[in-house]
Amino acid sequence: MLTLDIFGFKALWSPYFLLSLLAITAVYFLITIKFRSKFVDSEPLTKQQAGLFLLSISLIYAIKGSPLDLMAHLMFYVHMISMAVLVLVIPPIFIFGIPVWIWRKLFKVRLINSMFRFFTKPLIALIIFNGLFSFYHIPMIFDRVMQNFWFHAGYSALLFIVAIFMWWPLINPVPEHQRLSGLKKVGYIFADGILITPACALIIFAPGSIYATYSDPEVWAQVMSLCVGPATFAGLSISGPELFSSMSLLHDQQLGGVLMKIIQEIVYGVILGHVFFEWYRKDNADSENELNQPTLKPSLIE
Repeated sequence: MLTLDIFGFKALWSPYFLLSLLAITAVYFLITIKFRSKFVDSEPLTKQQAGLFLLSISLIYAIKGSPLDLMAHLMFYVHMISMAVLVLVIPPIFIFGIPVWIWRKLFKVRLINSMFRFFTKPLIALIIFNGLFSFYHIPMIFDRVMQNFWFHAGYSALLFIVAIFMWWPLINPVPEHQRLSGLKKVGYIFADGILITPACALIIFAPGSIYATYSDPEVWAQVMSLCVGPATFAGLSISGPELFSSMSLLHDQQLGGVLMKIIQEIVYGVILGHVFFEWYRKDNADSENELNQPTLKPSLIE
């Protein structure tokens, strides 16, 4: 089997993408530390928030800038792992990595506030996220998006944004934007798990390889040319992704669907545990407050 080294450093490590992420990170720390005093009602950045933000940026680079991104164009199961991390793992970490006072500043911008108010309505958030995710994995759409750099980059960014909208009703740290109670959050998680299942089932139970991106040499060549650069790909004598893996296309596809579902179940299980713990803690706090309130005795009438 061939190794990824043949594609060169630029294709493997995406240095320009790394520089853009470093610039975003620099802006984050300038706002939250150096220039924080210029903002009214700002709060000191905590180590947890900084760590979560850095983790989210690192994960974005890992799936979109490291050799994993190149592997996702060679093996479908790697693509599905990347998608799961992009829409299920990174958004919650990113949300918690942004200080609450910054979210409040953003919501003072009328357009941003209106978008969040509308797109984070539970039913709308569920339908849009799962609809776009399922739509993306329709073979005709998937192959078309993968063959166009701007479509691919744009759709990935869109999925990440709607994933933030989807996660927001469950875990947002801004009290005035919290709409769901503990029981409703549980129902929301179960509904989300059900709605994402058809896309996974389509992939897992298909009788054969359904994506030309991985099975058609001409389409794959077009996709790889966009990924590593036309000049680099033209100088390589490779015919298809089977040169990089001993797994059959069908098994690769089935593994991708299974891994997506497993990751989804694990993440939703963790969030479900978080919701139950938060619900239990709130109920205990309310009960203690009721017990600590003084009881008023009726006055005696002589």
